[in-house]
Amino acid sequence: MVLCRMKIIIMSEMFIHPSVFFILGGLFIPFLKGRIKKGYMIFVALLAFFAVFIMPYGTYGVYEFLEWQLTFGNVDKLSKVFAYIFTIMGVIGVIYSIQVDNDGELIAAFYYVGGAIGVTLAGDFLTLFLFWEIMAFSSVFLIWYRKSEFSVEVGFRYLLWHVTGGLILLAGIILQYNLSGDLTINHSPFHGWWPTDFQSLASFLIVIGFIVNAAVPPFGSWLPDAYPAATVTGAVFMSAFTTKTAVYALIRVCSGSEILIILGVIMAIYGVVYAVLENDVRRLLAYHIISQVGYMVAGVGLGTQMAINGVVAHAFCHILYKSLLFMGTGSVLYMTGTSKLTELGGLYKTMPRTMIYTIIGGLSISAFPLFSGFVSKSMTVAAFGQEHLMWPFLLLMLASAGTFLHTGLKVPYFIWFGKDRGIKAQEPPWNMELAMIIGSLFCIGLGVFYQPLYSLLPYPVHFHPYTLYHVSETLQLLLFTQLGFFFLIKKLWCENSISLDTDWLPRKSAKALMWFTNNPLSRIEYNIIGEIYEFIIEKPMMRVAYYFMKIDTIVVDGTINGIGRIVMLCSQKMQKVQSGQIQHYAMIMLTGVIILIIIGVVLP
Repeated sequence: MVLCRMKIIIMSEMFIHPSVFFILGGLFIPFLKGRIKKGYMIFVALLAFFAVFIMPYGTYGVYEFLEWQLTFGNVDKLSKVFAYIFTIMGVIGVIYSIQVDNDGELIAAFYYVGGAIGVTLAGDFLTLFLFWEIMAFSSVFLIWYRKSEFSVEVGFRYLLWHVTGGLILLAGIILQYNLSGDLTINHSPFHGWWPTDFQSLASFLIVIGFIVNAAVPPFGSWLPDAYPAATVTGAVFMSAFTTKTAVYALIRVCSGSEILIILGVIMAIYGVVYAVLENDVRRLLAYHIISQVGYMVAGVGLGTQMAINGVVAHAFCHILYKSLLFMGTGSVLYMTGTSKLTELGGLYKTMPRTMIYTIIGGLSISAFPLFSGFVSKSMTVAAFGQEHLMWPFLLLMLASAGTFLHTGLKVPYFIWFGKDRGIKAQEPPWNMELAMIIGSLFCIGLGVFYQPLYSLLPYPVHFHPYTLYHVSETLQLLLFTQLGFFFLIKKLWCENSISLDTDWLPRKSAKALMWFTNNPLSRIEYNIIGEIYEFIIEKPMMRVAYYFMKIDTIVVDGTINGIGRIVMLCSQKMQKVQSGQIQHYAMIMLTGVIILIIIGVVLP
């Protein structure tokens, strides 16, 4: 009986899954050394990008597994634009990390990128879930390979969040399959505030599973906890993929879910506020990921064509400028050994080129004209204005001011132009700088030549970023934010402190649970439940066991021993027959023959 049968159903054109290059290619990394390994890694990443470039629209890699139909290659404009940016980021990230000696970290990064691409091209929920979990279990090693006690603890918390989110997502998928009998990924938005039937419950669980990875509060505390604890190169990869695959999944399945508008706006404000309070620069950037993803989540909730175009463009550009910022600050950590703003300053003298790359990333994320953020993020905000939803429009504009305040001004000031701490540093290795140059060119190039990006978006674009109104509005906002920064710079001074976050409740709850378990509950178990168990179960069972033991030793063992003694007695008697004389043996044989003859005659 065949338990598993897989058969190709559709392969009408040449299709090579881009994630294959990362997932299979990563297996050979430990067997290569030196320049060959570095060249091999870059070559594999470029092959994945080329596979996306030649990838035609359509459905490919469809297999039958048991009673399910799995689709590994669902290629349309939405999936292809995300596959483009994921493979571009794969190339940049690999270039940035080729100096890493730890093969395990490199393999984890390759699997992480491959998982993200697999989610993007999945055409059914089972395939999506498979690659979703590959991402979770590979990315945690990018934290653990920091090899500090703190990073190990953070890694377990990170894994706990993502396993929980994955289980919630799986529950929604199972319920959806039971209702429809189909695993195909279809648009199924959640409307309202709470599920009212099984279909809405399935959509609700799927949304929750996605927004855990999108770091939507109160499910997003894992992000600022994990990214600063990751390795220098690990944080660069992590800044690009987990939250953006969640955004892609939300667009694909949940666009138009009104609750996402509220959650997204809360994210945008929440991330900005906590970023302003932060002293660790990588933790600051992690909070700002939450803020920027908030724009995307809100746009997904709006669900109009312009909003979806804005979300996709913003995700595309955000991966580039956020990774550039993580590469710049990661280079500072790599060369100085610290990422605390209170311990940095005056580095423009020793790391001037890295300073330029970081400032380019800061201007891009602040949506400064002629930079990539200006042509992408503003499209999402404008979509709310077009729909006359003024409260999210105004709050997202306010969050934009906060973005420039901390990432465009605070980070450059305290790292590069603050009080000189006398740190002796130098520019990072050539490969790290090359990766930052590529990221910087993308940030500037997309800000000036934005039409190629707009042509990749899923819907026709009717948005023109460089209008007089939009440019003047943005410059006024940035100018007044800059004035506020310099007027209030003493109030914005960094302090080495800890800010209470949404993880306060689960941490305190876990601590309270452990206290309750180790104290009242354990006493109740020992003094009450244990006594009841001993009186009702343990003592009666011991008494019954005692009687069975008596039966075994007296009856069973007595019978067996008696039979054994009889056999031994018979054996001893038979030994006397063996005299050793041949005439005795002949007489016995003759007697036996005579007995057989008599039996044969007497019996019929």
